[in-house]
Amino acid sequence: MTLAVCLGSLSCCKNAFGANKQSFIFLKAFFVYSIFSHLLKTFVRVQKGRGKRLFHSTNKNTSFYFLSIDPIEIHKRKLFLWFSHLPQEEKQFGGFFSPETMHVDPLILERDAEERAGLLCSPFQTQTHCNRSVTVEQLFQHTDTWSEGRGLNVLIYGAVGTGKSTVVRKLVLDWCAGTTLSHFQLLIPFSCEDLSQLSKVTSLRDLVSRKYLHLKKHPLLSGEGNQAKNVLFLFNGMEKMQLDFRIGASELCSDPNEGLPPSVVVVNLLRKYLLPETSILITTRLSALDCIPQKYVTRYAQICGFNDPSRQRAYFTSRLLKQSDTAYNQEAQDLVELLYLNLQRESQLAAACFLPSYCWLTCATLHFLHFTNTKAPIRTLTGIYTSFLRLNFGGEVLGTGAGTNMPIQEHQSSLMLYVVRTVGKLAFEGVTYKRTSFSEAELEQWIGGKTKTDEELRQLAMFRTDVLDFFLAPSIESGKCISQDLRENNERQYVFAVPAMQEYLAALYVVLGENKSALEKLTNKVSVAIGQASEDVNALVNIFSKFIPLRIFAVFNLLKLFPKLYEKISSLNKGSIARTMAAELFRTEDSYNEDVLDQVEQSLLGVHGPQQQQYSERQPFELYPIFMGGLLHYGNRVLLQQLGCSIQSTTVAQITRAIRKYLVRELNKPQPPEELMDLLVLLYEFQNPRLTAEVLTSIRAIRLTNIRMTSLKCFILSSVLSCTPASYYLEELDLSSCLLTNDMLQMLWPAFRQTYSLNLQFNILGPESCSLLRDLLLDPRSVIRSLKLCDNPLLESGVQILVEALPENQSLTNLSLMHTGLGDEGVLDMAKRLQQHKRLQELNVAYNNIGDDAALFLVDACREHPSIQTVHLYLNPLSKVAKQSLYAQGVPRSHSGQRVKVLASVTEGTDLSENWHPILSVIRENASSWDQQHVIQQLKVFLEDLEWGHQQQQSLWKRLHFRRVEKGVRKILKMLENNLPPSKK
Repeated sequence: MTLAVCLGSLSCCKNAFGANKQSFIFLKAFFVYSIFSHLLKTFVRVQKGRGKRLFHSTNKNTSFYFLSIDPIEIHKRKLFLWFSHLPQEEKQFGGFFSPETMHVDPLILERDAEERAGLLCSPFQTQTHCNRSVTVEQLFQHTDTWSEGRGLNVLIYGAVGTGKSTVVRKLVLDWCAGTTLSHFQLLIPFSCEDLSQLSKVTSLRDLVSRKYLHLKKHPLLSGEGNQAKNVLFLFNGMEKMQLDFRIGASELCSDPNEGLPPSVVVVNLLRKYLLPETSILITTRLSALDCIPQKYVTRYAQICGFNDPSRQRAYFTSRLLKQSDTAYNQEAQDLVELLYLNLQRESQLAAACFLPSYCWLTCATLHFLHFTNTKAPIRTLTGIYTSFLRLNFGGEVLGTGAGTNMPIQEHQSSLMLYVVRTVGKLAFEGVTYKRTSFSEAELEQWIGGKTKTDEELRQLAMFRTDVLDFFLAPSIESGKCISQDLRENNERQYVFAVPAMQEYLAALYVVLGENKSALEKLTNKVSVAIGQASEDVNALVNIFSKFIPLRIFAVFNLLKLFPKLYEKISSLNKGSIARTMAAELFRTEDSYNEDVLDQVEQSLLGVHGPQQQQYSERQPFELYPIFMGGLLHYGNRVLLQQLGCSIQSTTVAQITRAIRKYLVRELNKPQPPEELMDLLVLLYEFQNPRLTAEVLTSIRAIRLTNIRMTSLKCFILSSVLSCTPASYYLEELDLSSCLLTNDMLQMLWPAFRQTYSLNLQFNILGPESCSLLRDLLLDPRSVIRSLKLCDNPLLESGVQILVEALPENQSLTNLSLMHTGLGDEGVLDMAKRLQQHKRLQELNVAYNNIGDDAALFLVDACREHPSIQTVHLYLNPLSKVAKQSLYAQGVPRSHSGQRVKVLASVTEGTDLSENWHPILSVIRENASSWDQQHVIQQLKVFLEDLEWGHQQQQSLWKRLHFRRVEKGVRKILKMLENNLPPSKK
């Protein structure tokens, strides 16, 4: 309305001024300025209502308003971006997602000062707690002991893996979103690891502005008045700073602008001498509780992880179900249910998942086992365990404790390397002697060691307090895999929280060379010392040789031989590592165990139904050699380098050269399908294309019969075979009885193109799979000669699609479609296309409900075919007249033609069929999975044919032969009628 009035007044003034344009222009400018000033003031009022900061600058004649975003709003946005960033390991669960969708709050118990280091309750005692469960926000509520003008110091502590960092991340994100701790206007998080690296003195305000430039000179940190009561400092990982609360070591300071060492600034904040109104949240490990005197801590709280299966199930659901692809949603639901059932049994897994970190490892492993596809980045089981340790121990060090005068960088060592030398040594001994449980005395022996200095004892105490329970837990199934002596002594037993972790740490212990004998370690030190001194010795020899005959100094040349001798000894040691890998992978007593990936899955989901018979009483450690191979991969070595565990490239090269020889030697022996699958997993974990190609060139057949194939195993098979040269082809790829689906066929496509004989019998391939198989046969690079699809529900529609490839395919010679639901229509359509394919030699359409007319038409077409030699038609409802006609039509019309062998029964007219034994063998092996009534009916028809043929024979020898075959048929009949398993013979 104001704008309309101004415009109307301006129009009237134009008429009044007339020709005086200069006066009119001045008046026009005045009106524009008035309108702009009015709009700007309106904008200012609106922005002030929204909470924006507006700065006003004036001079004598005019006023200027300009808008500036509140630094706290900038701080919230930046914190949200920083803490929303997830490590690479978190991005493997099917896409990118926010921490809110996957966060499950762990149990937090408030502790009194006297019981702050109390033991955790049992993971199965979920009903009562001796302490009150609280949230982080409740910890900052004022208590009766709170005094006006002083903020709260809250200390949250927990062991490794209980979820301290996750709680901190969620707290910061919730504060940024305004859903928690909203009474604090400013939250300033610090990493104590970062602060410990600062060597220069700095003031509190400079320290804040150094990390958060947008908070430079913020009034809340000025120390004036009580503005600091709205500030919350967060110090994460306080154990990484060396705090000294003695007055002589940390001077008092109340000025936030005075420069001091960072540790002294933190000490004065905790003393409430610097900005006493501020509140502080500290997180630390159990061993560092006493680093902060009790009088400076207002409240203690302990993070206790997931104390009940319901929290664990919520975590699994957020990781597996909510983030899974829609196509895999049902499978993800089934996984969550199986996991929950296993947790409710109070299994060892339930005790491990008491720590959220092991819940992460469980989800990552299951996601790897069940949701691997060609679009996902390459992941390995070794990589998952290495990433797991990096997430929990990345940057973690084992310090010497407070009170030392050395710089912090000089008295700290890699915590992960300490784990390998203690827990890894225990794991290696367990694998060597096939043990999974250990007594307290054994833990003391292997982890406590013999003699220790004061400093080593201090490190050992910290390790036992913070880390040991992360890897070892009391055994729940105490009677399993425990020697008789230990059972009699009734000692408490400890096992690794996850069985595979024992094998991983044992493998890491070996690959890092920590299992060297005392002589090897001494030889190494002497070699290094001599190698370093050899140049100086050579220089001295050259100088003295000018005055004294060189022969006197010839003895010094022997020093040069010592490093070479050590190198020879070292290469032999690497060869023993490779020999151990091959020996453990192909152990005879483990030959008939399930493949290693199924064992990993059963350790997580449990065994439902009857357990497979174990051929060895000892615990199998088949992951151990696979982890040894996976640790040599470059990606895992990079992660281990970040953890302070270095594997040299020369070591990798020596082990790789040696392992090739041992693997090829073992593959020259017949291997069960389970062992062959384990070998493929080992080659996949290696991620070494050259080694894989060299090993596979010694294999001409891969038989994985009865292996329960999954998407992961299909991906592994294709990935491994893709490393071979283009000239490499398999004579046979046997994937019968592997539960293959159409999706798995797509993943196996590259492997199929490198195969001469492809066996896909006894799977669950439907008509939709025939489109892919048709395209495979039409592929110019395909060399498939034999294709076996028996006992797959292809149906007529599927076979009609499949035979479309016959006219253009030039390699297929053997096609087996027994028991595929072919029917008369499918047979007739196939018979019409046979003449367009000139190389087919054998066709199996047995047990397909084919009638007389369709069978006669097919045999007639085969008789005219230039190359077909055999047609299988047994177990079809054929009349005796039709069978006689089939045998007669098998003879070609012209002498130049070729006789077609028709297998319709165990007899051919009055004689026995030459192929009666293969027919009965096929029926005996598969009758249990077929329609037994139909098979029994057909066997009775066989008996009638045998009886009629027996009566027609004059020769006693032939009559006895007929009785022999009849006995075999009756034996199969008895087996089916009594529901007996097929005999091995």
